[in-house]
Amino acid sequence: TAAAAPATAPAAGAAQSARSLVAVSACPTGIAHTYMAADKLTAAAKEMGVELHVETQGSSGSTPLDPSVISKAAAVIFAVDVGVKDRDRFAGKPLVQSGTKRAMNEPEVMIREALAAADDPAARRVPGTATDGAASAASGERPKTGAEIRRWLLTGVSYMIPFVAAGGLLIALGFLFGGYQIVNGDPSSDAGQSFAQNWALNNSFFNLPDAPSLEGLNDGFLGYLGALCTVLGQAAFTFLVPALAGYIAYAIADRPGIVPGFVVGAISVTLNAGFLGGLVGGIIAGFAALWISRWKLPTFARGLQPVVIIPLLATLISSGLMVAVLGRPLANVLSGLTDFLNGLTGTSAFLLGLILGLMMCFDLGGPVNKAAYLFATTGLTADASRGSLVIMATVMAAGMVPPLAMALSTAIRPRLYTEAERDQGKAAWLLGASFISEGAIPFAAADPLRVIPSMMLGGATTGAFVATAGIELRAPHGGVFVFFAMSNAVLFVVAVLVGAVVGALAVTLAKSLGGRKSDGVPEDAEDLAHAHSPGTTTPARPAAV
Repeated sequence: TAAAAPATAPAAGAAQSARSLVAVSACPTGIAHTYMAADKLTAAAKEMGVELHVETQGSSGSTPLDPSVISKAAAVIFAVDVGVKDRDRFAGKPLVQSGTKRAMNEPEVMIREALAAADDPAARRVPGTATDGAASAASGERPKTGAEIRRWLLTGVSYMIPFVAAGGLLIALGFLFGGYQIVNGDPSSDAGQSFAQNWALNNSFFNLPDAPSLEGLNDGFLGYLGALCTVLGQAAFTFLVPALAGYIAYAIADRPGIVPGFVVGAISVTLNAGFLGGLVGGIIAGFAALWISRWKLPTFARGLQPVVIIPLLATLISSGLMVAVLGRPLANVLSGLTDFLNGLTGTSAFLLGLILGLMMCFDLGGPVNKAAYLFATTGLTADASRGSLVIMATVMAAGMVPPLAMALSTAIRPRLYTEAERDQGKAAWLLGASFISEGAIPFAAADPLRVIPSMMLGGATTGAFVATAGIELRAPHGGVFVFFAMSNAVLFVVAVLVGAVVGALAVTLAKSLGGRKSDGVPEDAEDLAHAHSPGTTTPARPAAV
């Protein structure tokens, strides 16, 4: 991802343009909010005559800002919902920090705050200098506890999602090529391995497996290809909880937290504590590493602190607590939750689907949406229970509704929307079909009181439909492109379409009764929809995943 070009100053802002600012934007998925926040900050800086350089830490990586640019900057803006990579590059700089949504809604305010912070000796600063503590305390601008906890958890989820996507889709392909029995035990394996493991380890493209006729199992070329995909996907899935715990600890303690976090995550898997153990263990590991990193050690021991002392003691504390105290209770809680999910039928399934549908559409890719998605994906393994597979189908179907509903609404009542929103509606068809809920963000940002409740109504309808029908899904992402991994693709599509129609009718009615809103807010809506005027520099975006 290329860093945004500096927004240079017009003559009217010559006084401000003598100083430059740097900014970093990042969101949990690195797809939508990251680039919207960067766009809004860049456009606002240009309007105000302030030189601004933006580094977008998105899903396809980032191009770090030049060190000379950072050193010349008067202050730094962090518009982030997750941890900032290589944060120590900005150590000592006056800091203004908030989530990406504030940067999208109030970019001018954040820039003014950054300029003011540059002139304030007591302003909050990026940690890393001897004066950090005093400056931060004096400013009274420490992040609130709730916001910090949210950032820790979203950082862990952000780094975990690629493992989910890669592993889940590989396992789904394994079922497609090898059949649904590919993960079952192979009677011919002395080690008690599954067909997938046995074939992947003992066969090759030049020695294709030959299995007895068995319904739901393919041998030969397709069987071997399915075995490879399954084994690779299962390997990726083994990193889910360690990555979650490791990067929660990283968000708390920076690099010292990675090792104890990954280890306690692996221990959680061993103890069957699952993602609950990862969440709790990651927080403990992060605070243990942070505490030990602040010890004032003798000069001769300081070199050992980051490479020996912190990893050793923080791992011993966090993993020791997990094994001796927390592991069994958390495993029992997770086991009870799994049994509850497997027993869901009728009214209870309807209520669960309703709740998950509401969560998926509440903030369109934000923390509530991610919580529901995490709940679904951590139960999605090669030998997943029926309840977990139904939940995965429920979450994906509900998450597809908002972009499709908005696309349908722009098609049936185009006069209610700006030209930019109508263009965004055309793109939302594909985004919704691909399970990218963020496709509805431009509409929600421009008119949240009408759009979000309507989308929640549509998502709840679809969620309740899918959960009650018991549709199962073995892929964590992909929308219509993973029909092969669904137990009933036709019913799944019907459920999504019903929810999209309900959501579209609700938002169209709300906008019609509330009056036409397109005349007063085209500028904000167009910015959020990435409809830029000629000459505006936009950070590069990755293709939607």
